Amino acid sequence: MLHATRLTKIYLSGGRPLTVLKEVSLDVEAGGFLAVVGPSGCGKTTLLGLLAGLDLPSSGTVTLDGQDITALGEDARARLRSEKVGFVFQTFQLIPTLTAQENVQVPLELGDGGADPAARARELLSRVGLEGREHHYPAQLSGGEQQRVAIARAFANRPRILFADEPTGNLDAATGARIVELLVQLNSELGTTLVLVTHDPELAGRARTTLHLHDGVVVGEPA
Repeated sequence: MLHATRLTKIYLSGGRPLTVLKEVSLDVEAGGFLAVVGPSGCGKTTLLGLLAGLDLPSSGTVTLDGQDITALGEDARARLRSEKVGFVFQTFQLIPTLTAQENVQVPLELGDGGADPAARARELLSRVGLEGREHHYPAQLSGGEQQRVAIARAFANRPRILFADEPTGNLDAATGARIVELLVQLNSELGTTLVLVTHDPELAGRARTTLHLHDGVVVGEPA
């Protein structure tokens, strides 16, 4: 489902090159569950952005569902993401002026949401335990509820693969544990490939494969 070969990302910092990732390679099978772990600043979020096609590497390739996304232009990568990719951000990234249901409907209305995007949005919110909260705005929801809206939105277009950047990072332990269970359940029941960055040892422990990064390089073999 996902194949990365020798990914390197170099930025200019103060006019000098700064290597954030160096020749990172990985494979994730369809329906797989990969956790990327490592200390802050080691390149985890940069790697996730490259794998999801949000950014391009300085060198190396990413093949997603058989397509080399590093060879695509920005518009083509955006289309591929809308068709095959879901993304959950640590900071939720909900639109504050839209209700929970409307936030979930956005990708449905931008893509092929079917005959009744509103019904699909309500179904997804019910699946993540937010039945009855559809018409609440983000400011009226707890952090855990906002994250569940973000997860429902990420699954709206039935993505082949879901990327999550520290999905429990802004949540208390009990709420984070519920989010962990939800992600594992959706991965298992829907067969969605899951790739996430986390500092949460419980969440990393639920993954089938763990990739350790340190200073932008892979440490040891994926476990």
